[in-house]
Amino acid sequence: MRIDVFTLFPGLVDDFCSESLLGRARRSGVVDLRLHDPRDHATDVHRTVDDSPFGGGAGMLMRPEPVFASVEAADPPRPLLLLSPGGRRLDQAFAAELADGDGFSLLCGRYEGVDHRITEHLVDGELSVGDVVLAGGEVAACLVIEAVTRLIPGVMGNAEGPETESFAESGLLEEPQYTRPADFRGWAVPEVLRSGDHALIARWRRAQALHRTLAARPELVDARGGLSEDERRLLEEFPPVPYPAPSGRAPEQGRPTTPRESTP
Repeated sequence: MRIDVFTLFPGLVDDFCSESLLGRARRSGVVDLRLHDPRDHATDVHRTVDDSPFGGGAGMLMRPEPVFASVEAADPPRPLLLLSPGGRRLDQAFAAELADGDGFSLLCGRYEGVDHRITEHLVDGELSVGDVVLAGGEVAACLVIEAVTRLIPGVMGNAEGPETESFAESGLLEEPQYTRPADFRGWAVPEVLRSGDHALIARWRRAQALHRTLAARPELVDARGGLSEDERRLLEEFPPVPYPAPSGRAPEQGRPTTPRESTP
């Protein structure tokens, strides 16, 4: 897959995308990441890419000339998406859509944003990573690239991984997982996971995924059409494991630390 990123700080994206599985995918040729700096197409000695907005206002805007020139010189894969708070929200389904294609491109804004003619006449759409304001689009670009590339065959070592994670085909959050030691500071791994009964383990994991999703993201269960009868039985058969209180707040004194359960 070819991914082009247009950014005033290509080193930020390059460094992040050179590590771990993504870095290995680049070195093996599975992912072809190309970085372009619009400054290279500025027409003055200072490589100026910004200017003050017409009509006044705070901050500066990225000018259209160097951005258009950079994109036209690179002839990048489409869609070309501007990272912007007004764009379509990135989720696992959108990441899967991008992963199914041959490539895509990202334009990272800076300053107070970009000249609207870039939005209107150059990009194919806008993409948001959440309701938060960043100094620029580079961190968001890294998030998008990571979310998409790990769905490409050959990037992750375990092909089953993306299918069993949160927001995958089941539409649920992932269940809790444990590793050695079996007992750490008196906190033991659930006995069912040490039982060797793979059918029972699968049911426990499904139940925990349901418990966690109902407690933290009940709208995901609603989006699946609610609970099936088998899922209701699973919730009754296996109690939920404890989780921290929402937003990291300490549980109130005397209250259980298990998450709230939605009424099936």
